[in-house]
Amino acid sequence: MQSLKEQSPLGVYLEHCKKGELAYQVCTDDNTPVFFPRAVAPKSGSTNLEWRVSKGLGTVYSTTAVYAAKDQPPHNVALIDIDEGFRMMSRVEDIDPLAVKIGMRVKVRIHPGDDKQPPYPVFTPAEGAK
Repeated sequence: MQSLKEQSPLGVYLEHCKKGELAYQVCTDDNTPVFFPRAVAPKSGSTNLEWRVSKGLGTVYSTTAVYAAKDQPPHNVALIDIDEGFRMMSRVEDIDPLAVKIGMRVKVRIHPGDDKQPPYPVFTPAEGAK
């Protein structure tokens, strides 16, 4: 028997992440993308939600470097506009956090997670991105 977490929208999303996929939902009533996973579409209130897998490409909408501790280098926090029409918070890796720029093209990479944390998406500069 599946647990509630496995059956929930979050559970379905995490299963996609485990397969290296960035999944999102679409409300089939109005064709609006929905992210973060939900049981009810926030715009329409509909429960008619369908899962889709993103191609994983997007554009940096907003970015900041966070200095969490004096003795640690900063890390990046960014809002990414995904090409399929939704925005998500993540970070851009494989680049100096101060070099991440608004308008930069990025692609998803799924961190596998571990015993303490489930898999999660981050982004890297897309090939040829400036």
